[in-house]
Amino acid sequence: MFTHVMIGSNDLERARNFYDATFAALGGKPGERDARGRLIYAHEGGRLMITTPIDGKPATAANGGTIGIAAASRDHVLAWHEAGIRHGGIAIESPPTERPNGAFVAYLRDPDGNKLTARTPPSR
Repeated sequence: MFTHVMIGSNDLERARNFYDATFAALGGKPGERDARGRLIYAHEGGRLMITTPIDGKPATAANGGTIGIAAASRDHVLAWHEAGIRHGGIAIESPPTERPNGAFVAYLRDPDGNKLTARTPPSR
């Protein structure tokens, strides 16, 4: 359905540090920069892109928005969560946990305040 998700950052190097670590924890590769300087993370057929806002105003996190990232296993979710905390993310909501449908999930805010979740597929 989606070709990509684009989020804003006020500090692309800080964002790169966070996202390189969290994607590596999921088995992904470091981000690449495109001709406009945006960071691009391609993993499992999806693309996450990070940019400074083109209107020159500060980037702000979406109120009510969450970006969900697929994880292959509970261990990947835990590694993603730990890598995020070590690289400037903030743990939010509950600790990593299994949901009633069997999905294992963790939540973080990235250094710019964007809300993220890594989760395994439901088992039911």
